[in-house]
Amino acid sequence: MEALTKTEEKVMQILWAIRKGFVKDVIDGMPDPKPPYNTISSLIRILEKKGFVGHRAYGKTHEYFPTVSKLAYRKFTFQSFLTNYFEGSPEKVVSFMVNEEKLSADEIQRIVELLDKEEKPPKKTGHAD
Repeated sequence: MEALTKTEEKVMQILWAIRKGFVKDVIDGMPDPKPPYNTISSLIRILEKKGFVGHRAYGKTHEYFPTVSKLAYRKFTFQSFLTNYFEGSPEKVVSFMVNEEKLSADEIQRIVELLDKEEKPPKKTGHAD
């Protein structure tokens, strides 16, 4: 998987939201001033070549849909971010958030609760395995 440009990401955000659609549907999801049809059509074809988008043909008209899930791209992007900016260290991300973002005590407590929840083994249901 490769990183997308900001504009490609905007198109993908729309496709993820609408799940499938035509070029005009993607344009409708963009803020004003709307970009030209040919610009978005070209971007979608680039995304298709990169493997992010597929299509169904109805004559000369194409309906596009994401072939990479938002979750898969989120994981890829976060892993790249973690590697490139925090030397692959989740601890450095949390430290940065605490020191630079001035997290509130409530936000820190929610993070601790999430971590505690992840560390606990699943509860036994009482059924024999």
